[in-house]
Amino acid sequence: MDIGTLIGMLLAFGLIVGSIFLGGSLKAFFDIPSVLIVVFGTIAVTFIMFPMSMVFGSIKIMLKAFFAKPSDPKEMIKTIVGLADIARKASLVALEKAPVDDPFLKKGVLMAADGTEEETIRSVMEVEIAFMKQRHAMGQEIFNSMGTMSPAFGMIGTLIGLVNMLQNLDDPTSIGPAMAVALLTTFYGAVLANVVFLPIAKKLEVRSAEEILFMEIAVEGILSIVRGENPRIIKEKLESFLAPALRKVEE
Repeated sequence: MDIGTLIGMLLAFGLIVGSIFLGGSLKAFFDIPSVLIVVFGTIAVTFIMFPMSMVFGSIKIMLKAFFAKPSDPKEMIKTIVGLADIARKASLVALEKAPVDDPFLKKGVLMAADGTEEETIRSVMEVEIAFMKQRHAMGQEIFNSMGTMSPAFGMIGTLIGLVNMLQNLDDPTSIGPAMAVALLTTFYGAVLANVVFLPIAKKLEVRSAEEILFMEIAVEGILSIVRGENPRIIKEKLESFLAPALRKVEE
C-alpha cells in the first residue's frame, strides 16, 4: 500500500472536517440533494464522456494510487547485469533458462535467446510500452475529467439553490439557510475535485512514469546484451537512467 497517498487523503479530509468543527456544526455541511447532484451528476457525465467499460475499469485503476507497489529499478539493473554475465560466459541461448520474474523483461530475454534481431526486439518491446502509455493516459483522463466536472456540478447545484431561494423572498428568515444550502454544492464539488479526483489522476501519472522508466531500462538492457556489451558497461549505461542518489547498485 502507498502510505503517502492514504496519509495525504486522510489528512486533507481531516483538516476540512476539523475546520468545520471549529467553526460550527458538521450537520450544517450535510445536505442530501447537494450530494446527489454533485456525486451522481459527475458520475453521469463520466458515462457520457467515456465508454461504460472504461468507467467501471477506472475503479481498478484508482486502486493503483493506493496499492500499487513501484518496481525497484536498481533490482532490475542488477538482474540485467546478471543476465549479461550469463550471456558473456555461456551464450544468448543460455538466457532461456535464466530465472526472470518480471514478465516484460522475460519477454525480451526469450526473444534474445531465440536469436531475434535487435531491431525486432526493440520494435516489439517499444510497441508494448506505447500501448501501456495509452492505457494509462486514458485512466488518468477519466479522473482529470471528473475533477473538472465535479466543480461544474457544484455550480449547477448552487444555481438551482439560488433560484429556489429567490422564489421564497417573501420569507426573509429562510434566505440565510437557503443560501447556505445553495453554497454546499460548490463546496462538495471543490472538495471532490481537489482532494480526490485530481490528486488521484496525478498519482496515476507518477505511477505510469515509474513503470515506463522500469520498462525502458529493460529494453536498453536486453539490447545491450544482444549487442554483446561488457556487463560493467551495461551497468554504467543503465544507471544513467536513475537519479544520481540512486545509482549505487550492489555488485
